[in-house]
Amino acid sequence: MRSLDKHLYRSRNLIEHFFCRIKQFRRIATRYGKLAQRFSSFVALAATAVWLALNVNRP
Repeated sequence: MRSLDKHLYRSRNLIEHFFCRIKQFRRIATRYGKLAQRFSSFVALAATAVWLALNVNRP
């Protein structure tokens, strides 16, 4: 049986959930912007929108 690294698993799970959230943005899921700079800019914009949505209700 393989040993489980809880820190590594938690980090991987966090990243997988992040990608699931940003794939809700259709432009990222289908990658309409073929240029790498535009794609990375839109990923940053989507990440900001996700972060703001998660932190709006926090005190």
